[in-house]
Amino acid sequence: MSDPHLALYRKYRPQKFDDVVGQVNAIELLTSAIKQKKISHAYLFSGGRGTGKTTVARIVAREIGCDPMDIIEIDAASNRGIDEIRELREAVRTAPFVSPYKVYIVDEAHMLTKEAANALLKTLEEPPSHVVFILATTDPEKLPQTITSRCQKIVFKQPEINVLTETLIKIAEKEGYLLPKETGELIAKEGKGSYRDALGILEQVLTTGDKKINHESVMEKLGTPEEESFIELLRAVCEKNAKGILKITDDLKKRNIDAIKAYDVFLELVREALILRVNQANNNEDDKSRVADLSEIAKSYPQIISSRLILELLEKRNLLEVSQAHSWVAFTAILLSFGEY
Repeated sequence: MSDPHLALYRKYRPQKFDDVVGQVNAIELLTSAIKQKKISHAYLFSGGRGTGKTTVARIVAREIGCDPMDIIEIDAASNRGIDEIRELREAVRTAPFVSPYKVYIVDEAHMLTKEAANALLKTLEEPPSHVVFILATTDPEKLPQTITSRCQKIVFKQPEINVLTETLIKIAEKEGYLLPKETGELIAKEGKGSYRDALGILEQVLTTGDKKINHESVMEKLGTPEEESFIELLRAVCEKNAKGILKITDDLKKRNIDAIKAYDVFLELVREALILRVNQANNNEDDKSRVADLSEIAKSYPQIISSRLILELLEKRNLLEVSQAHSWVAFTAILLSFGEY
């Protein structure tokens, strides 16, 4: 078992480019630039949370020869004012302690105030030759174009489910656990595209102490309902079967399933059904029964299994967040509304 004081996402954080999973394009661009000694004075790392932006920024700093003393990390979420950026502008003028570069990693860069961003811009326009800025953000659109235009842009993708699943299985094995593929896939989906979040969930699962992870117990621990219920719920929506919708949603609520989590599972199922409707090809040999059910629904109800349904589900999702106490009421009402087509 791992050291309880060291979280899995920290224990297995990549230390070199070869350790980074699922970011092939980003790593190729960075390694090529470093090999050719064409280091940009400013980078913009953008991508979803937990995709490795800050981790890769630290690797870049080490790869270009930076000692830890010359790697400065700034959390823009808590140091977002003009005074902090003015201090940074003064600090960048000083030479590195022992390294060829000083690297400033600005996390959540989009959180900078307008005044702070303008102050940072002046430094980016005429940076000292020994300084490299790496701005990391989950929301690059909120950064002024004047700043982004002065950065080399590197996009970090959310990991594909199969890639994240394999990563989780390998880490569990290193920790001495046998993680079934279906359970790894479940955790990967729960992580919603974040390596960090997925590893946090895996850590919770491993606290059970059982060396062979039981899939059903993990589903119960995570509050994840069986997918069969949602296939029947989708069928009821397509058939405009109000009684069926009420019965299934009431059953899910009685089992203490989180309404927002259930909504997201249902939304993903609709997306998969739409893909099957458009493209009947399927290479997943492990899921033949499930795929057959979804294909049959998608083929029988093409007017309902559509991009329109997905867009409406996405648009109305916020209704579940208005009140936790009434989230199941909102979920049920949304599904019943589709019967009014």
